[in-house]
Amino acid sequence: MPLSARRRFELINWYPPFIGAGIRVTGIDAGFTTVTVGMKLRWWNKNIFGTQFGGALYMMCDPFFVAILMQNIGRDYIVWDKAASIRFLKPGRSDVRAVFHIPPDEIARVKAEADARGKSEPEYTADIVDRDGTVIATVQKTLYVRRKAAAPPR
Repeated sequence: MPLSARRRFELINWYPPFIGAGIRVTGIDAGFTTVTVGMKLRWWNKNIFGTQFGGALYMMCDPFFVAILMQNIGRDYIVWDKAASIRFLKPGRSDVRAVFHIPPDEIARVKAEADARGKSEPEYTADIVDRDGTVIATVQKTLYVRRKAAAPPR
């Protein structure tokens, strides 16, 4: 029996690197267009300055725009990360969270562009905020989307 979309999103909480970093998916909307992720500040994910480790901050953002688009665009498309950057703005001195959202009209636009042009390279941004709502880092992702090649006839 195939896993439901919600269950696949939830299973990432058992991904060993996420467990080790203290990263958890804390919310998924009904349409699978928004995912909220949190990371507690713990002794094992602090850097030498006692703040959130930068690699863990990026890791908490890595798969979610791709996952949202893959879930909503369908199995006939390939969705990959093409580029990513993170800009650290302030030290993360508390628990942090990030919200990843791709609106349905944007998903439709990407699909239409991939169909019309052969590919789409959308860019998305997410802020990582601390407990007080202060932006401590911004992640920008460029994705690559194209329709899968048709299977050759047998």
